[in-house]
Amino acid sequence: MARSRPTLHIASETPSESSSSSSPERAGYDDTDFFMAQANDSQSSIGVSTFREMTVSPSMEREHRLSPVSHLPPELLIAIFSKVGSTMDLKNCMLVSKTWARNSVDLLWHRPLCNDWKHLLNVVASVRKTDGFFAYYDLVKRLNLSQIHEQISDGTVQPFIHCKRIERLTLTNCKRLTDSGVSALIKGNRSLLALDISFLESVTDHTLLTVADNCVRLQGLNITGCFKVTDDSLVPVSENCRHVKRLKLNECSQVTDQAILAFAHNCPSMLEIDLHGCKLITGPSVTALISRGRHLRELRLGHCSLVTDQAFLDLPSNVTYESLRILDLTACDQLTDAALDRIISVAPRLRNLVLAKCRLITDRAVQSITKLGKNLHYAHLGHCQQITDNAVIQLVRLCNRIRYIDLACCHRLTDASVQQLATLPKLRRIGLVKCQAITDRSIHALAKAKLGPHGQIVGTSSLERVHLSYCVHLTLQGIHDLLNQCPRLTHLSLTGVQSFLREDLTAFCREAPPEFNDHQREVFCVFSGVGVNKLRNFLNQESLQYDTEGTMYDDADLEEEVDEHQVAGMMHATGLGGDDDEMDDNEVGEGSQDDVEQDG
Repeated sequence: MARSRPTLHIASETPSESSSSSSPERAGYDDTDFFMAQANDSQSSIGVSTFREMTVSPSMEREHRLSPVSHLPPELLIAIFSKVGSTMDLKNCMLVSKTWARNSVDLLWHRPLCNDWKHLLNVVASVRKTDGFFAYYDLVKRLNLSQIHEQISDGTVQPFIHCKRIERLTLTNCKRLTDSGVSALIKGNRSLLALDISFLESVTDHTLLTVADNCVRLQGLNITGCFKVTDDSLVPVSENCRHVKRLKLNECSQVTDQAILAFAHNCPSMLEIDLHGCKLITGPSVTALISRGRHLRELRLGHCSLVTDQAFLDLPSNVTYESLRILDLTACDQLTDAALDRIISVAPRLRNLVLAKCRLITDRAVQSITKLGKNLHYAHLGHCQQITDNAVIQLVRLCNRIRYIDLACCHRLTDASVQQLATLPKLRRIGLVKCQAITDRSIHALAKAKLGPHGQIVGTSSLERVHLSYCVHLTLQGIHDLLNQCPRLTHLSLTGVQSFLREDLTAFCREAPPEFNDHQREVFCVFSGVGVNKLRNFLNQESLQYDTEGTMYDDADLEEEVDEHQVAGMMHATGLGGDDDEMDDNEVGEGSQDDVEQDG
């Protein structure tokens, strides 16, 4: 007689008594973390263990012999269940039979929902069960506790230390965690593919050494803000975790060339590396990362101020790096035109190029950038104050697929540059903060309908975000035209533009950031989302009212210009007068590719 099998618990409302009632919902936020936003080269091995360990007993075969679906192999059943979009439908599938339960439970449990304390308690209750039909601790493949980071401590994660098949562990901002809690989760886990412990300020080399000793399959590591981590642990990680493809070391201020050179030599599959704020990094590290990283797609060196031209001039001659698509050199202020010339020659397929605050570059560097042609989609040249109209006009003519361009604080630019930029057919975002020479002529050009090669109208403006703060010569009439001709516009910043510092208009602005002082609040003027629509509707209604009464604007209002000395004094009073002020960075923003902006 075949051996009897455990009875499948029927679903009930008590979490601890059901294999399905506490099964976690699918969490949308799990698919938006740093590693999941990338290409699927490290997919979760959902169902693999089930394929190897599951067998169908003769008794079960006889039990379901009348049902053709019972003859389907586990692999096919899991593939079918994976197409079921509703969590409730998956729960119902579990109740059909033991075979269905075995093949659908992975889909419910590989990514448990832990977005609030109640859900976490339900998950913990099931993970702790020793008499359940399933070993839930072995089913968890992705664990994300970042949504309740304020409540997570070393004690909170103790129930998960038996989950040794976790492949993606996200603990972003769980600042109460220490080496003790994180190391306990990692120790003994040979399946971990991606680890995000960003902004865990208490984490030290101890945790990273635990990673080196256990996580030989690791492909993604994010330790942004873990400023206590040093080369002493990162070198062993590079030596033992040779499959690392994505590495974020932002603000790890103690990291030096020793660690970066180790990753360059030991991790040949590196795709992305972010060294923003690693101020001890010098040229040899950059040269090694590019020359040895033949698959490298993204390199971020923001504020690595020790990097010089030599980092790029030392690259091998007659070799190109076709994979490199994103290069961020924000505030690498020792770089000159020579570096840009070399960069473009070795990375001819760059798509995103960030040169904000590289103050030494001139029109010659922009001339080199034009060689990227149609490959260039994103250009950030904010604070490159030596750039002139001639360079921008040439850039637009040769790189006509640009979607985003930032020229904040390029004070030599005039309407001629913006009128040429307005011809870009796919332009979505433009930053012109403190380009004080531009006038309404630029705004009317941006609002003008796009024309095809034969002069025909090919569509409305594609602009979505426009940054015009401290462009002091702009008037209400020009912005009104922009609003009406750009239906996709969702963001408009006009901080410090005198024409808009009216109570009836600022009523549609979003709130100023809480850290702003009184002076900054007085000149803050940023419209986002519904605020843009409300501003457009208000101006249209006001226009109709004035049209019935006469001229909407007095000639004196149209011709009035704001005294530049007065505006400069206002900017100085707000603490925003310098080129390096925090407001500019926030207004210009977006140089970090994440599309999340805090305008100021």
